Amino acid sequence: MVASARVVESSLTTTRVRIIAIDRPWEWLGAGWKDLWRAPTTSIPYGLLFVAMGYLLVYLIEGQFQHALALTTGFLLAGPFLSMGLYDISRRLEAGEPATLGHALMAWQRNVLPILMFGGLIGLLMIVWARLSAVLFGVIVGGGHHLILDGSVTQLFFSGSGLTFLIVFTLVGAVIAAAVFVISVVSIPMMLDRKTDFITAVLTSITAVQANIGVMSLWAALITIFTGIGLITFYLGLAIVLPLIGHATWHGYRDIVDSSDLEQHPI
Repeated sequence: MVASARVVESSLTTTRVRIIAIDRPWEWLGAGWKDLWRAPTTSIPYGLLFVAMGYLLVYLIEGQFQHALALTTGFLLAGPFLSMGLYDISRRLEAGEPATLGHALMAWQRNVLPILMFGGLIGLLMIVWARLSAVLFGVIVGGGHHLILDGSVTQLFFSGSGLTFLIVFTLVGAVIAAAVFVISVVSIPMMLDRKTDFITAVLTSITAVQANIGVMSLWAALITIFTGIGLITFYLGLAIVLPLIGHATWHGYRDIVDSSDLEQHPI
């Protein structure tokens, strides 16, 4: 936490946020890496759950490239919510409390209603994204869907309609992913850490991004790069990458949000 950072207040929320230096995400990654290896028997199994979910998606959508894109990116949209247990591991390590896999999997119980409300919002966004992806594919690729279903995914990249679809899909997906990042980057750690409501947590997250747009842009880029590394290793890299990002996100929250005036959860 940066004691010397300037604190700002916003009309969106009464929670104060700090304006921090542009290089702070590298410090978060360093702290996250330490947390990962302070609790490897909890963090890595948690990461392996993401790997298992990735392979399950591959199995369920084999041969359906358009659905693979939608579900894979939808899975990534849910990443901040699914990483809740990793935030709680870092919280417990910071507080000197036991950090087991059982604790991580049940972290949502610390603030049930706000966390479930946020999960419902993410679920709704995933449904909207899946339907929107199907509409985009149908409108842009249309009758060319046999190129994918026949197993020749490479043909998609060399057809005019396929390239158009991939460009539009990427741009629209980036907008939705950015929106999810803005509302979630500190809101979920905040709901775990303090007895706060869903709206306050989301507005605080928006304020944190507004006050630190450069820092948060760098952090979003680093998350994208690290996640991409995890994906190109046939999901295996996610076992390390996602715990690292999750732990680092906790330290980002602690760095930016001044939670000293917020009510704590009962122990």
